[in-house]
Amino acid sequence: MYFCSINPNKTLFMRTIDEQGYHFEEWLTPEEIAKDVKQVAATISKDYQGQEPLFVVVLNGAFVFASDLLRALHDVRCEVTFIRVSSYWGMSSTGQLEFIVPLQQVVENRDVIIVEDIVDTGLTIHQLKAHMRGLGVNSIRVATMLFKPEKLEYDDAKPDYVGHEISEEFVIGYGLDFDGFVRNLDAIYKVKE
Repeated sequence: MYFCSINPNKTLFMRTIDEQGYHFEEWLTPEEIAKDVKQVAATISKDYQGQEPLFVVVLNGAFVFASDLLRALHDVRCEVTFIRVSSYWGMSSTGQLEFIVPLQQVVENRDVIIVEDIVDTGLTIHQLKAHMRGLGVNSIRVATMLFKPEKLEYDDAKPDYVGHEISEEFVIGYGLDFDGFVRNLDAIYKVKE
């Protein structure tokens, strides 16, 4: 259920949502998200101009960001493939990475860009990078919509392209889910204490 309330620090009205007993308030508007995506796309376009990178989109969460990001790229001829892994249950990480849909594309001698919705501890990226190095990639970079630098536990998982940094709040929307739901929200919401 959506509600509107006055927020003097942002816009006149701020959307809120209740999900599974938690109250969330809009944190990034669709317009702010679009600006972040365009900035990331511009940097990738500059770095990969004239090259043919392979984008590996981590499902399910990154599909919305990846769709907008790929359409915003300029002068980059690329391929896209998908991988599905999971390390979350509810609002916290289990610490174990489960490969649900393994990598189907040949990555040997390819320049790979992993596309994620959010990087926090870095477990997923750390393990995916190790997996792809074992498959002989030429290079690996990471693009993420959100990054929690204070939670990063693996140095090699620090993303190369970041839409927005966030602290420790739990967020939903724009591909980010709560037990499989609310990925379709056009904004990003953070849990309200």
